[in-house]
Amino acid sequence: MSIARSDFSIIRDWIPPKAKVLDLGCGDGTLLAKLRDTRDIDGYGLEIDHDLITQCLEKGVSAIEQDLDKGLSNITDNSFDYVIMTQALQAVEKPHLVLSEMLRVGREAIITFPNFGYWQVRSYLFFKGRMPISKRLPYQWYDTPNIHLCSVRDFDAFCRENNYKILEREVLNRHHESNWATRLLPNFYGELAIYRVTLQ
Repeated sequence: MSIARSDFSIIRDWIPPKAKVLDLGCGDGTLLAKLRDTRDIDGYGLEIDHDLITQCLEKGVSAIEQDLDKGLSNITDNSFDYVIMTQALQAVEKPHLVLSEMLRVGREAIITFPNFGYWQVRSYLFFKGRMPISKRLPYQWYDTPNIHLCSVRDFDAFCRENNYKILEREVLNRHHESNWATRLLPNFYGELAIYRVTLQ
């Protein structure tokens, strides 16, 4: 993953120096390394892929192998300031339980996901009658790791129903930018959603 990823830059701006951060599905450790180098955070990662854990360690990022679908019972309450999950929420079996666990072990959660309400996704389904394939959703229906796709509107409703307070939200278009359109109609014009939430 490139350190130029737009969601990484926004997340960096949301996290203050010296924070204690847990990254769920941390991949190759790029985000944690970036936060360490720019925010001097105390960071840890959880990742299921052994090869990616090796890449984390090569970057000097602390990471352990763990299946997020089995929960975070090995982590005590309020152990972290921030718990992050970037573009992995839609790939876990029980996203509502993962979010609950994120806010048990951390004071705030930062989540990013592809917006299934995006106009190009809607158009693809409408005109082709098939599950969409794009840069954000690059898989066929039968081999996709994404099992719980949602929209910005879905996630807003989920937060209301579960008494999660949305502290900040950025919705980016296909150029990885926030503009008047994504602010006016985020569910229609936003390709990627980034949320910072906490308990009410």
